[in-house]
Amino acid sequence: MDYHQDRFKDHSLLLYKKDKLVALFPANQHENVLYSHQGLTYGGLIIHKDLKLRDVKECLQLILEHLKENNLQKLHVKLLPSMYSPFPYDELNYLFFILEAKLVRRDALSVVNMQHRPKMSKDRIAGNKRAIKHGLVIKEVHTFDAFWNQILIPNLAQKHAAKPVHSLAEIQQLKAAFPKDIRQFNVYKDDVIVAGTTIFETEYVAHSQYISGNEDKNTLGSLDFLHVYLLNEIFQDKMYFDFGISNENQGKNINEGLHYWKEGFGARTMTQDFYEIDVQNSHKLETIFI
Repeated sequence: MDYHQDRFKDHSLLLYKKDKLVALFPANQHENVLYSHQGLTYGGLIIHKDLKLRDVKECLQLILEHLKENNLQKLHVKLLPSMYSPFPYDELNYLFFILEAKLVRRDALSVVNMQHRPKMSKDRIAGNKRAIKHGLVIKEVHTFDAFWNQILIPNLAQKHAAKPVHSLAEIQQLKAAFPKDIRQFNVYKDDVIVAGTTIFETEYVAHSQYISGNEDKNTLGSLDFLHVYLLNEIFQDKMYFDFGISNENQGKNINEGLHYWKEGFGARTMTQDFYEIDVQNSHKLETIFI
């Protein structure tokens, strides 16, 4: 996370059991609130696979006591979507219920279960056929300049008056740190880039961090072509393909067209929840076990 350390006041925590690191809580502080790190797409308490419910409860208690000692009043946690864990991971959901945590946001992710894929829609199949007819070509590349400068930045500026979360220098720095886990796939027509996607890959999940095409993407079918290829040829052995959210307005609205496009590949909805916890409620965790 060092690449954007200037944007956040880091307050990440390491938790130990008998001198063994067993949990991480990536976090940043703003005023009197500790947040699951706002510079990370996904967050929450990252636990060792051997930890059981009582251990997780004690980790959460330690975090809340730490906040009290540092005069912090609230804890904001964004939970890790369950598909990113190879084992059941709902301990925090239960503990937040005990703490009377307040659900402050819920995002809707579009996710393809790669082992039980619904059929693709006629629209996505038709788009793929248009791309083939237009002679489009897909290439995996190891640089991001063309996609960032010719496709992604202009599109975000024009449609949303926004910039990519990662600058070109930052995504290049991340690629250098994680060369096998961050991958760039571009689509070309007559050797000119027309679309692309940036994939963050884990052992079980492939996540599209950025998806963008030029103004002819619908006519060419470039993004349909690209994702049919990724789903069928590159990531077919993953457990899940995560298209990410189509949410706006802190989760309260969904870009219907974008969500519909993702569902056309067989994606269905999984949620990511955001909770606010009053640190003064930490004592409620002591009453669980009888």
